[in-house]
Amino acid sequence: MGVRLVYIQVDSGEQRRYERELPFDELERFFMAMVLSYAPYAELQVKHMEARTRSIKSLPFPYEAYRQGQRYFAGAVYKSIADRKKLFAKAPTGTGKTISTLFPAVKAMGEGHLKRLFYVTARTTTRTAAEEAMVLMGTKGLILRSVTITAKEKICFQDEVRCSSQDCPYADGYYDRINGAILDLFTQETLITRNVLEKYARKHRVCPFEMSLDAAYASDAVIGDYNYVFDPRISLKRLWEEDKRNTAILVDEAHNLVDRAREMFSAELMKAPFLELQRAYKLRSRALSEGAKAVNAAFISLRKSLGEKKSGVLREPPEELLQRLEEFAALAERELAMGSVSSVSGESQEQQLLDAYYAAQGYIRIAGTYDERYVTYMELERNDVRIKLFCRDPSALLRQMGKGYRSYIFFSATLSPLGYYRDMLGADEEDYSVSVPSPFSKEQLEVELLPLSTRYRDREGTRGPIVSLLQRILRGRSGNVLIFFPSYEYMNDVAERFREQEPGANLLVQETGMREEERERFLGAFQAERSPSVVGFAVLGGIFSEGVDLTGDRLTNVVVVGVGLPQVGTERNLIKEYFDGTGKNGFDYAYVYPGMNKVLQAGGRLIRTERDRGLLVLVDDRFLSSGYQQLLPEEWKPLKVLRSREQEARTRWFGLYE
Repeated sequence: MGVRLVYIQVDSGEQRRYERELPFDELERFFMAMVLSYAPYAELQVKHMEARTRSIKSLPFPYEAYRQGQRYFAGAVYKSIADRKKLFAKAPTGTGKTISTLFPAVKAMGEGHLKRLFYVTARTTTRTAAEEAMVLMGTKGLILRSVTITAKEKICFQDEVRCSSQDCPYADGYYDRINGAILDLFTQETLITRNVLEKYARKHRVCPFEMSLDAAYASDAVIGDYNYVFDPRISLKRLWEEDKRNTAILVDEAHNLVDRAREMFSAELMKAPFLELQRAYKLRSRALSEGAKAVNAAFISLRKSLGEKKSGVLREPPEELLQRLEEFAALAERELAMGSVSSVSGESQEQQLLDAYYAAQGYIRIAGTYDERYVTYMELERNDVRIKLFCRDPSALLRQMGKGYRSYIFFSATLSPLGYYRDMLGADEEDYSVSVPSPFSKEQLEVELLPLSTRYRDREGTRGPIVSLLQRILRGRSGNVLIFFPSYEYMNDVAERFREQEPGANLLVQETGMREEERERFLGAFQAERSPSVVGFAVLGGIFSEGVDLTGDRLTNVVVVGVGLPQVGTERNLIKEYFDGTGKNGFDYAYVYPGMNKVLQAGGRLIRTERDRGLLVLVDDRFLSSGYQQLLPEEWKPLKVLRSREQEARTRWFGLYE
């Protein structure tokens, strides 16, 4: 029998063919050896799938009873999977979103609708919640293999992430050991978390990140970041189309996906790295140096086109730069393929080249998807030039990346307004939507409004009234307080005034770039019956405004200052311009809806269980307008309007709200 091996050079199309004739019995022995080496894994998989299906059939709902709205939500999830539809679900805090999506998806697996599910999210806390839900169902008899994928930078065993066989003993010989490692892992474990992966990766001396990917392809459930489904650079590309057709994607905290998708589908480049490579490789590789020089020259030409301006907008990506980048990427690929470098300076150069190569490839890839939803803009930054292919509307690309999967479940407590998120997340007209009522009673939450103008120009005059508000809360109510501001500067100004007037206060202030242990100390200070009460200052949209559970008396008062509008800037204005041009309200799409989502998330920190009670105060006069009030949850209405001492003297119409 004739056998042939073909190598193809991707950029040139050049082919090299190697042909041999081998006796049939030799090929048969080779083939049977392959089959026999695969057989233990295949046998393990067959037994597991049989046990999985039996366990799902008998799996009860893991709690004694459904919460209000929970059965309705779970039913909508199951129907969407069965009908091959997307579901957009606004499910308030307390609904039990994680189990309400995972349980019906697992049941759909037992009925043959699914082979696999992905649970994707933007935060570690929600990934942990998914793992805990898997553990809970396991206590009720579920046999299901789930794998959590942790980012390479976090799970890498080395001090520095360098993935060549020369630099990493866990990469060297990986494919010689991974089959045994996976077989060992799957024989012993079903809930494969980060700790479990690290244990088996060390035991078999394989890369834990690559092992998690290999395990994911053979698992029933995968828990990880949005990237592994939606990002064209990172997504799990080895899934067969048949597997996709039997896979559901559960998208937790789906409100975060809009801006994350913009990042995934955008690309930017700086001029400086190419100038550095031009100089660094001048003696080592003249061809590569010339390639980097050509890219640098294209940047210089673009900078000259700006004239005296510091920035500029183009409707198409510059053709010359794109051509030069394609040439550079081919040269860089050859250089990187030539092997390792021994000197420290050489390693540094190689890393610079690798970074520039990936940046160039990312730019080239995004340029290939460029259409009317994109815009190109340039900015001068000191002596450097930045160019960005900016995706203003990610909906079409989200729809494209999601092609082939059976069903999507987009859910969040703050998926409001639903029409906006359906539009931005790529809904089709026939896809489903559902709004689940809050399981909490209105008596659990008091909502007040202090109608001050917190617009940038008016903030100086709001410090006193906000400090007075905090003093009133501390002296009139018990419990800890968490107050959110639209910026660090504004937060620090008010915190300074509060510290001056309340020198004995137990004050905590969020800082930029807080490490994990600092975050834990901040949240750990919120304890029930703390005396004096803790007053925490934080920023809207920051690490403490989402995914934080301070239940019971750990947090009984929340203040939200402002309507959360993103800072006015180039990108937000480009988004506004684009949606104005499509007939929508561009200001709402670029500023109001993303801003109000931050408000809803921050306010949602207060009532987390049916036993919680508390006060929520909104500080901004824009909350009086019908447009903003329509975006507030029903359980926050009606608002009780407060008056500061300064307003008492000069306003009359607030009396209508008393």
